[in-house]
Amino acid sequence: QLVESGGGSVQAGDSLRLSCGVSGRAISSFAMGWARQAPGQDREFVASINWRGERTAYADSVQGRFTISRDNAKNSVYLQMDSLKPEDTAVYYCALDLTYSGPHYTTPTVAEFDYWGQGTQVTVSS
Repeated sequence: QLVESGGGSVQAGDSLRLSCGVSGRAISSFAMGWARQAPGQDREFVASINWRGERTAYADSVQGRFTISRDNAKNSVYLQMDSLKPEDTAVYYCALDLTYSGPHYTTPTVAEFDYWGQGTQVTVSS
């Protein structure tokens, strides 16, 4: 089970930190990631991170503003979101990639994730 927290309503330029706690499975051997879905739009990739957190990948729209990290000891993944923009408004989902792709792999697409959390709403007003 993946459970997100940390969403909320903020002003443009503010920061938020999302957390994702995972239960029922140790995450240390799996790539993890975040995606988001705005009303009327498809779910889109935001960021992913490899097993040990040494490699990350980001969507162009969040590169330089968002930072993904993980703490395998706490079985958790995080998304630090800085310089938020109104277009970042969406439900944010934590995701786990069960496919064995090796320790250096960062999942590049939404389609490759296997498990999802219930989502947390992020609203950014101008």
